[in-house]
Amino acid sequence: MRRATLLSVGALTLDTILKVDTLPREQGKFVASGGMTIASGMAASAACAAQRLGADAWLWASAGDDAAGEQLISGIAADGVNCSLVRRVAGGRSAISAVIIDDAGERVIVPYYDPVTQADPVALPMDIGRFDAVLADVRWPGAAALALTGARDAGRAAILDADTAPREVLERLIPMATHVVASEQAARILCGALPPQAACAAIAGRAGVFVAVTAGAAGTWWRDKGSDMVRHVAAPRVTAIDTLAAGDVFHGGFAVGLAEGMQPEAALRLASAAAAIKCTRFGGRLGAPGRAETLALVEETWGTAG
Repeated sequence: MRRATLLSVGALTLDTILKVDTLPREQGKFVASGGMTIASGMAASAACAAQRLGADAWLWASAGDDAAGEQLISGIAADGVNCSLVRRVAGGRSAISAVIIDDAGERVIVPYYDPVTQADPVALPMDIGRFDAVLADVRWPGAAALALTGARDAGRAAILDADTAPREVLERLIPMATHVVASEQAARILCGALPPQAACAAIAGRAGVFVAVTAGAAGTWWRDKGSDMVRHVAAPRVTAIDTLAAGDVFHGGFAVGLAEGMQPEAALRLASAAAAIKCTRFGGRLGAPGRAETLALVEETWGTAG
């Protein structure tokens, strides 16, 4: 069977991850019990997760011409992701992020993106029709717009990872996608205090495409166009120690499922299982699971491996 091809578009950051007992609630100095620096970012982490799940993953992102840019590309390429499309911007600084994670797996993330490095691209750097699916996050909106529109026009799945971003960015990108998977935070930006189920229905009603809203351990709500009902996929029960990159792993898994021709619910189950396993491992995207263990958890949770 041919490996599905996936293009992931958006964030590529150098993350410094620090482990503490509890998240700081006041200013001061705190001693970490663990730490690491890794290449990460929403799109990059999703691509790495997709690669581990059996896809042929490519990354389109933007980095500076600095030493951090070299470290970022080599770090993601080491996971098997094709990084030949990563743009290097002369005089630009590569994105960085500080991440603090507590013993319960919750985290605080503070990223910085250089506007020079994240400037809009003028055109797609590839024939987007070569990919079975395209996944774009909200961190590089100009590239996301080109990729989503190109994929949709080519008859491919155009998946938007709708996360925390200015409302105008979300409202610009959602109409370009064939599939929208929104975090609770993005749903609040768009729909206020509506619970995830109601927010899913509201966003789907406006967009007219597949919409899902993720809610961590509470699972995912998605709109079934066939029945015009909002349905729920439960999250597998695990003991979380690190939720960093769980959403990225989820999006990568969902994109792989669609690229392979799975029905949306099956793709959501694959994504949920992969994200759940990741949460049991410290190290952000480094905890993304392989195909066999993910399918094993799908079968254990829902009684089916696909």
